[in-house]
Amino acid sequence: MYHHVKKLMYTVKVDTPNVRFGNMLLEQFGGANGELAAAMQYTIQGWNCVDDLARRDLLLDIGTEELSHLEVVGALIRLHLKELKTNREAAEADPLVTIAGGGGVSLYNSQGNAWTADYLKITGELDVDLRSNIAAEARAKIVYERLLDHTDDPGTIDTLQFLMTREITHMKAFSAALESMEKPAFSIGFLNGGPGLSIGDIKGTEDQEARGKQDMGQKATTSPFAEALSQTMPSTNKPGSSNGEGHSNGSSKKAVAAKKK
Repeated sequence: MYHHVKKLMYTVKVDTPNVRFGNMLLEQFGGANGELAAAMQYTIQGWNCVDDLARRDLLLDIGTEELSHLEVVGALIRLHLKELKTNREAAEADPLVTIAGGGGVSLYNSQGNAWTADYLKITGELDVDLRSNIAAEARAKIVYERLLDHTDDPGTIDTLQFLMTREITHMKAFSAALESMEKPAFSIGFLNGGPGLSIGDIKGTEDQEARGKQDMGQKATTSPFAEALSQTMPSTNKPGSSNGEGHSNGSSKKAVAAKKK
Protein backbone atom coordinates (compact mmCIF):
# COMPACT_ATOMS: atom_id res chain seq x y z
CA MET A 1 0.00 0.00 0.00
CA TYR A 2 1.22 3.50 -0.81
CA HIS A 3 0.56 6.66 1.12
CA HIS A 4 0.54 9.80 -1.03
CA VAL A 5 2.16 12.82 0.58
CA LYS A 6 1.05 15.75 -1.54
CA LYS A 7 4.36 17.54 -1.84
CA LEU A 8 7.59 16.89 -3.69
CA MET A 9 10.43 15.11 -1.93
CA TYR A 10 12.62 18.02 -3.02
CA THR A 11 11.48 21.52 -3.98
CA VAL A 12 12.16 22.15 -7.67
CA LYS A 13 12.98 25.61 -8.99
CA VAL A 14 14.06 26.67 -12.47
CA ASP A 15 15.21 30.24 -13.08
CA THR A 16 16.01 29.96 -16.79
CA PRO A 17 14.05 27.27 -18.67
CA ASN A 18 15.91 25.47 -21.45
CA VAL A 19 13.84 23.32 -23.79
CA ARG A 20 16.81 21.39 -25.12
CA PHE A 21 17.97 20.57 -21.60
CA GLY A 22 14.43 19.53 -20.70
CA ASN A 23 14.60 17.04 -23.55
CA MET A 24 17.88 15.68 -22.19
CA LEU A 25 16.25 15.24 -18.77
CA LEU A 26 13.70 12.86 -20.33
CA GLU A 27 16.48 10.27 -20.20
CA GLN A 28 16.01 10.10 -16.43
CA PHE A 29 12.24 9.83 -16.76
CA GLY A 30 11.66 7.20 -19.43
CA GLY A 31 15.21 6.05 -20.20
CA ALA A 32 17.08 2.82 -19.47
CA ASN A 33 18.84 4.28 -16.42
CA GLY A 34 15.96 6.49 -15.34
CA GLU A 35 13.88 6.69 -12.20
CA LEU A 36 10.90 4.69 -13.49
CA ALA A 37 13.12 1.76 -14.45
CA ALA A 38 14.75 1.82 -11.01
CA ALA A 39 11.39 2.04 -9.20
CA MET A 40 9.95 -0.90 -11.13
CA GLN A 41 13.08 -3.03 -10.85
CA TYR A 42 13.50 -2.70 -7.08
CA THR A 43 9.79 -2.97 -6.32
CA ILE A 44 9.29 -6.15 -8.32
CA GLN A 45 12.47 -7.63 -6.86
CA GLY A 46 11.06 -6.85 -3.41
CA TRP A 47 7.74 -8.52 -4.19
CA ASN A 48 9.68 -11.62 -5.27
CA CYS A 49 11.82 -11.62 -2.11
CA VAL A 50 9.49 -13.58 0.18
CA ASP A 51 12.10 -15.41 2.28
CA ASP A 52 14.20 -12.44 3.41
CA LEU A 53 11.97 -9.82 5.00
CA ALA A 54 14.76 -7.39 5.96
CA ARG A 55 16.13 -7.13 2.43
CA ARG A 56 12.61 -7.20 1.02
CA ASP A 57 11.86 -4.05 3.02
CA LEU A 58 15.05 -2.42 1.72
CA LEU A 59 14.10 -3.13 -1.89
CA LEU A 60 10.54 -1.86 -1.42
CA ASP A 61 11.67 1.25 0.49
CA ILE A 62 14.16 2.26 -2.18
CA GLY A 63 11.73 1.36 -4.96
CA THR A 64 9.15 3.66 -3.38
CA GLU A 65 11.68 6.46 -3.05
CA GLU A 66 12.53 6.09 -6.74
CA LEU A 67 8.89 6.84 -7.54
CA SER A 68 9.24 10.09 -5.62
CA HIS A 69 12.40 10.81 -7.62
CA LEU A 70 10.40 10.23 -10.79
CA GLU A 71 7.97 12.90 -9.58
CA VAL A 72 10.83 15.32 -8.92
CA VAL A 73 12.40 14.68 -12.33
CA GLY A 74 9.00 15.10 -13.98
CA ALA A 75 8.48 18.46 -12.28
CA LEU A 76 11.93 19.60 -13.38
CA ILE A 77 11.28 18.54 -16.96
CA ARG A 78 7.92 20.31 -17.12
CA LEU A 79 9.48 23.56 -15.95
CA HIS A 80 12.15 23.34 -18.64
CA LEU A 81 9.64 22.40 -21.36
CA LYS A 82 7.13 25.08 -20.37
CA GLU A 83 7.96 27.26 -23.40
CA LEU A 84 6.81 24.52 -25.76
CA LYS A 85 3.23 25.48 -24.94
CA THR A 86 3.62 29.13 -25.96
CA ASN A 87 6.79 29.51 -28.03
CA ARG A 88 6.23 28.39 -31.62
CA GLU A 89 9.93 28.28 -32.48
CA ALA A 90 10.71 26.11 -29.45
CA ALA A 91 7.74 23.87 -30.26
CA GLU A 92 8.87 23.33 -33.85
CA ALA A 93 12.31 22.32 -32.61
CA ASP A 94 10.78 19.39 -30.72
CA PRO A 95 7.48 18.39 -32.34
CA LEU A 96 7.38 14.95 -30.69
CA VAL A 97 7.24 16.35 -27.16
CA THR A 98 5.04 19.28 -28.23
CA ILE A 99 2.43 17.48 -30.32
CA ALA A 100 2.44 13.95 -28.91
CA GLY A 101 3.11 14.89 -25.30
CA GLY A 102 1.55 18.34 -25.10
CA GLY A 103 4.81 19.83 -23.91
CA GLY A 104 4.93 17.61 -20.83
CA VAL A 105 6.45 14.31 -19.77
CA SER A 106 5.71 10.89 -21.19
CA LEU A 107 7.33 7.48 -21.05
CA TYR A 108 9.94 8.23 -23.69
CA ASN A 109 13.66 8.80 -23.40
CA SER A 110 15.57 11.79 -24.78
CA GLN A 111 15.59 10.24 -28.27
CA GLY A 112 11.85 9.58 -28.37
CA ASN A 113 12.16 5.84 -27.76
CA ALA A 114 9.39 4.31 -25.67
CA TRP A 115 10.06 2.94 -22.19
CA THR A 116 10.24 -0.85 -22.09
CA ALA A 117 10.30 -3.56 -19.44
CA ASP A 118 13.45 -4.82 -21.17
CA TYR A 119 15.27 -2.20 -19.06
CA LEU A 120 14.56 -4.19 -15.89
CA LYS A 121 17.04 -6.70 -14.46
CA ILE A 122 15.10 -9.17 -12.32
CA THR A 123 16.37 -12.71 -11.78
CA GLY A 124 14.68 -13.82 -8.54
CA GLU A 125 18.17 -14.55 -7.14
CA LEU A 126 18.71 -11.96 -4.40
CA ASP A 127 22.50 -11.59 -4.54
CA VAL A 128 22.41 -11.35 -8.35
CA ASP A 129 19.66 -8.75 -8.20
CA LEU A 130 21.56 -6.71 -5.61
CA ARG A 131 24.60 -6.64 -7.90
CA SER A 132 22.37 -5.42 -10.73
CA ASN A 133 21.01 -2.71 -8.45
CA ILE A 134 24.47 -1.50 -7.46
CA ALA A 135 25.32 -1.18 -11.15
CA ALA A 136 21.99 0.54 -11.88
CA GLU A 137 22.62 3.17 -9.20
CA ALA A 138 26.15 3.71 -10.51
CA ARG A 139 24.83 4.29 -14.04
CA ALA A 140 22.17 6.70 -12.79
CA LYS A 141 24.79 8.62 -10.82
CA ILE A 142 26.89 9.01 -13.96
CA VAL A 143 23.88 10.24 -15.97
CA TYR A 144 23.15 12.93 -13.37
CA GLU A 145 26.82 13.88 -13.35
CA ARG A 146 26.74 14.37 -17.11
CA LEU A 147 23.50 16.34 -16.95
CA LEU A 148 25.13 18.68 -14.44
CA ASP A 149 27.80 19.43 -17.05
CA HIS A 150 25.13 20.82 -19.40
CA THR A 151 23.29 23.33 -17.24
CA ASP A 152 24.13 26.59 -15.51
CA ASP A 153 20.71 27.06 -13.91
CA PRO A 154 21.16 27.20 -10.09
CA GLY A 155 17.81 25.62 -9.22
CA THR A 156 18.34 22.79 -11.70
CA ILE A 157 21.84 22.16 -10.35
CA ASP A 158 20.50 21.93 -6.78
CA THR A 159 17.86 19.38 -7.79
CA LEU A 160 20.26 17.25 -9.82
CA GLN A 161 22.81 17.25 -7.00
CA PHE A 162 20.14 16.06 -4.58
CA LEU A 163 19.11 13.23 -6.90
CA MET A 164 22.73 12.25 -7.58
CA THR A 165 23.47 12.12 -3.86
CA ARG A 166 20.52 9.78 -3.29
CA GLU A 167 21.86 7.46 -6.01
CA ILE A 168 25.12 7.20 -4.07
CA THR A 169 23.18 6.49 -0.85
CA HIS A 170 21.22 3.71 -2.53
CA MET A 171 24.38 2.24 -4.03
CA LYS A 172 25.90 2.04 -0.53
CA ALA A 173 22.72 0.50 0.90
CA PHE A 174 22.61 -2.22 -1.77
CA SER A 175 26.34 -2.88 -1.27
CA ALA A 176 25.85 -3.27 2.49
CA ALA A 177 22.91 -5.63 1.90
CA LEU A 178 25.01 -7.77 -0.44
CA GLU A 179 27.99 -7.86 1.93
CA SER A 180 25.75 -8.87 4.83
CA MET A 181 24.77 -12.03 2.94
CA GLU A 182 28.41 -13.15 3.45
CA LYS A 183 28.57 -15.03 0.18
CA PRO A 184 31.93 -15.46 -1.58
CA ALA A 185 32.36 -12.83 -4.28
CA PHE A 186 32.03 -15.25 -7.22
CA SER A 187 29.63 -17.74 -5.66
CA ILE A 188 26.56 -17.38 -7.87
CA GLY A 189 23.70 -19.85 -7.53
CA PHE A 190 24.35 -23.38 -6.28
CA LEU A 191 26.39 -25.09 -9.01
CA ASN A 192 30.10 -24.83 -9.76
CA GLY A 193 31.50 -24.82 -13.27
CA GLY A 194 31.92 -27.89 -15.42
CA PRO A 195 33.41 -31.19 -14.17
CA GLY A 196 37.07 -30.83 -13.16
CA LEU A 197 36.91 -27.05 -13.13
CA SER A 198 36.95 -24.67 -10.20
CA ILE A 199 35.53 -21.14 -10.01
CA GLY A 200 39.07 -19.74 -10.18
CA ASP A 201 40.05 -21.54 -13.40
CA ILE A 202 40.75 -19.35 -16.43
CA LYS A 203 40.73 -21.10 -19.77
CA GLY A 204 44.00 -20.75 -21.60
CA THR A 205 46.15 -19.89 -18.57
CA GLU A 206 48.72 -22.60 -19.39
CA ASP A 207 49.05 -21.36 -22.97
CA GLN A 208 49.46 -17.78 -21.76
CA GLU A 209 52.19 -18.82 -19.30
CA ALA A 210 54.00 -20.71 -22.05
CA ARG A 211 53.95 -17.66 -24.28
CA GLY A 212 55.20 -15.61 -21.34
CA LYS A 213 58.20 -17.93 -20.94
CA GLN A 214 59.04 -17.70 -24.63
CA ASP A 215 58.68 -13.90 -24.86
CA MET A 216 60.47 -13.07 -21.62
CA GLY A 217 63.16 -15.75 -21.77
CA GLN A 218 62.52 -16.68 -18.16
CA LYS A 219 60.17 -18.80 -16.09
CA ALA A 220 56.73 -17.32 -15.50
CA THR A 221 56.29 -17.61 -11.75
CA THR A 222 52.85 -15.97 -11.48
CA SER A 223 49.81 -15.51 -13.67
CA PRO A 224 50.46 -13.43 -16.81
CA PHE A 225 48.01 -10.81 -15.56
CA ALA A 226 49.80 -10.29 -12.24
CA GLU A 227 53.19 -10.23 -13.98
CA ALA A 228 52.03 -7.62 -16.46
CA LEU A 229 51.04 -5.33 -13.62
CA SER A 230 54.28 -5.81 -11.67
CA GLN A 231 56.80 -5.53 -14.52
CA THR A 232 59.17 -2.58 -14.43
CA MET A 233 59.95 -2.96 -18.14
CA PRO A 234 57.65 -3.85 -21.06
CA SER A 235 57.77 -7.30 -22.64
CA THR A 236 60.65 -7.93 -25.06
CA ASN A 237 58.57 -8.08 -28.22
CA LYS A 238 60.23 -6.98 -31.43
CA PRO A 239 60.58 -3.18 -31.79
CA GLY A 240 57.48 -1.59 -33.20
CA SER A 241 55.31 -4.68 -32.73
CA SER A 242 52.00 -4.58 -30.90
CA ASN A 243 51.91 -5.67 -27.26
CA GLY A 244 48.42 -7.13 -27.70
CA GLU A 245 46.43 -4.09 -26.56
CA GLY A 246 46.86 -1.77 -29.52
CA HIS A 247 49.95 0.04 -28.09
CA SER A 248 53.56 -0.06 -29.25
CA ASN A 249 56.43 -0.84 -26.86
CA GLY A 250 57.13 2.88 -26.63
CA SER A 251 53.61 3.48 -25.34
CA SER A 252 54.10 0.68 -22.81
CA LYS A 253 57.25 2.33 -21.48
CA LYS A 254 55.38 5.57 -20.94
CA ALA A 255 52.57 3.73 -19.13
CA VAL A 256 55.04 1.89 -16.88
CA ALA A 257 56.92 5.12 -16.13
CA ALA A 258 53.67 6.85 -15.26
CA LYS A 259 52.64 3.98 -12.97
CA LYS A 260 56.02 4.10 -11.16
CA LYS A 261 55.45 7.77 -10.42
